Amino acid sequence: MKVVLANDHRGYRLKTILKKFLKDKNIESLDLGAFSTDSVDYPDFAFPAAKKVSDGEYERAVLICGSGIGMCIVANKLPRVRAALCHNIQSAKMSREHNDSNVLCLGASLISEKLAQEILEIWLETEFQGGRHLRRVEKIQIIESQLKMSCD
Repeated sequence: MKVVLANDHRGYRLKTILKKFLKDKNIESLDLGAFSTDSVDYPDFAFPAAKKVSDGEYERAVLICGSGIGMCIVANKLPRVRAALCHNIQSAKMSREHNDSNVLCLGASLISEKLAQEILEIWLETEFQGGRHLRRVEKIQIIESQLKMSCD
């Protein structure tokens, strides 16, 4: 599995911890920044990371800002991206099982570093259940294609 990481200034510290966590698990990752706590605009980092998932270059992404909300909004603008904002283990697990989420958004100001690692681990390990959930994900893909056609 290949995971792309991105963050804003408020997500920098947590990103460095999760990057090490991925390395320790032998999961390949690409860090698109930000690379400090200097103030930056989250769309500048969320978009390139989510685009790598949308384009199929990376299977998954982890996006981190203060609340996780801004990153999630940006990521979900791209086709084939199903970004989920998760604040606990259950939401991470369900986002994979039911929604086949491929982008995990975290709020560095809202959860502990330990919980963030637990959320990431569950999110990476949980498989999509398919079945009735596949039908729903396919409907999302139909909506995306209809939006694309209406924009062309």
